[in-house]
Amino acid sequence: QVQLVESGGGLVQPGGSLRLSCAASGSIFGIRLMGWYRQAPGNEREFVASITWIVGNTNYADSVLGRFAISRDNAKKTVSLQMNSLKLEDTAVYYCKFATYNGGDYWGKGTLVTVSS
Repeated sequence: QVQLVESGGGLVQPGGSLRLSCAASGSIFGIRLMGWYRQAPGNEREFVASITWIVGNTNYADSVLGRFAISRDNAKKTVSLQMNSLKLEDTAVYYCKFATYNGGDYWGKGTLVTVSS
């Protein structure tokens, strides 16, 4: 059974940094890309960043461009999100997602990031 487990969330002051990681366990075949999404209270889940499995092409939401960086370790089946210059509006539960070529998506249960002074 495939499981994705996020880690690294916590409380940070505005302007601070956090690094999220997501590790996959179990057998996942045909990974197409890995990504991060977030959901703030009262809002819908939104895209944050993604990276393709083979080439490593990245894509970012405009709101995090230049502040967040996504990376992957294919051998370990992990994806990370380095978050710098955090803002109050970055507060959310962050979820990782693995998408496969056969259309199957896997989601983690999320990790809470709170940006507060």
